[in-house]
Amino acid sequence: MSPIYAPMLDGPRWGPHEARPARQLVVLCHGLGADGHDLIDLAPHWGRTVPHAAFAAPDAPDACDMGPFGRQWFAIGDRSPAHIAAGVAVARAALDSFIDAELARLGLPQGAYALMGFSQGAMTALYTGLRRATPPRGVLAYSGALVAADRLAEATAQPPVLIVHGEDDAVVPVERSRLAERALAAAGFDVQALYCPRLGHGIDEAGLSTGALFLQKVFAD
Repeated sequence: MSPIYAPMLDGPRWGPHEARPARQLVVLCHGLGADGHDLIDLAPHWGRTVPHAAFAAPDAPDACDMGPFGRQWFAIGDRSPAHIAAGVAVARAALDSFIDAELARLGLPQGAYALMGFSQGAMTALYTGLRRATPPRGVLAYSGALVAADRLAEATAQPPVLIVHGEDDAVVPVERSRLAERALAAAGFDVQALYCPRLGHGIDEAGLSTGALFLQKVFAD
């Protein structure tokens, strides 16, 4: 089988909040139609809790095919499970390369990182993080879903997972995260979930605070 072509990604970076050099890396994966600038503003909030972490928010590899602006990790014109799984596998190759390059740039060991994603970025972060040769310290999935939930046997390890989703999300239904939570728990993952009442497709203060504590814990461990 031919290797998947992995374009080089780039995007905004922030931190660490305190001492340099960085001791950890947090990679933030934006949603459909956005870019890395959409999530890098999370870094100052979380950086106070994990002050030795550097943050990087790569722009997804492809221009969004549903509008004139933004990027996408994979196309969703065809939303069949097979098509989405094939798309996220291609995105994984690009994200894998970015993580490796960023860890090398910062002089960090292979396991000194966590992945966070929102919406389509959460799908990509989960799919990638569960299949990395050296798994992340944790995966934070906001308003997303678990792609290829029937293929969890492909997971190379079982990093802790945080799922956060608004109960009034009209873009990605909250049931997608509930299904992900059940599938991961049944497969033996350490999974924590927060479902936010009256929240749509976004991140609120409860989600930010829970994410900060999660990062603090996985890096301390």
